[in-house]
Amino acid sequence: MARLKLLPGGATAPDAPGTVTAEAEKDRFRAFPKGTHITVRGLTKRFEGSTLYDGFDLDIPKGKIVSVFGPNGCGKSTLINMISGILPYDAGEILFDGKDVRETRIGYVFQNYREAVFPWLKAIDNIRYPLKFLKLSRAEADARVDALLASFDVKIDLARYPYQLSGGQQQLVSIMRALVVEPEVLFLDEPFSALDYEMTLFLRDRLQKVLVERKVTTLLVSHDLDEAVELADEVLLLTKKPTRVAARIAYDAPRPRTADTTLTEDFIRVKSESLEIFLREVRK
Repeated sequence: MARLKLLPGGATAPDAPGTVTAEAEKDRFRAFPKGTHITVRGLTKRFEGSTLYDGFDLDIPKGKIVSVFGPNGCGKSTLINMISGILPYDAGEILFDGKDVRETRIGYVFQNYREAVFPWLKAIDNIRYPLKFLKLSRAEADARVDALLASFDVKIDLARYPYQLSGGQQQLVSIMRALVVEPEVLFLDEPFSALDYEMTLFLRDRLQKVLVERKVTTLLVSHDLDEAVELADEVLLLTKKPTRVAARIAYDAPRPRTADTTLTEDFIRVKSESLEIFLREVRK
């Protein structure tokens, strides 16, 4: 039987001439389902003799927002750090449309905005910074920044330095810096956990608008279940370590979603189901 090779875009081709059997065709879709953007197979990670992930498999759909939620210590941030290429893993394979992470445009927003922004650069220069690594003309770079500022409806003085901005404003700068490269995949590691509630609501609203408009595949780690459900197309619930997928719960409420969304019957249903699974895993 011809051995199949994964190609960009999810296509496959045999390494050598031969006929692809029906069985091999089924295996292909089991390995790389249609509509998948991120494919994780056999992911293994150990810390000081403790196994966190062992042969972990995951498929993330293209253009969707997936929230990652689970017990403390299950490795939520570790998971997105491995997928994004920040953290090495011991075994397994991670592909983006069949490509390596080094061939994929990645955006990442960290929890600690104070360490994420560059204090010696003005806010606007922080946002522009990643564009210096892309082959863009000055006009193209300016157009990208202007379009992003318009999408977020920014009303802060971007000529200021980070220390002259509030925490929420600094995180807004960090988010826009991650998006200005027009990433294929965006990773958000508890991006609102250090912010006040008013700013959190503002950033949730602006961020989901931009992500939906641009159809960016997004992985959001959150410790706030309301937030995890409200922003997501799907809630990915994890078990205690060694970590597995406990459940995947779809949430297709219309957008834009606001604080009022959290009062709807469908939201309460998804949150309740997620909470039940989470508590079951915590008590094991």
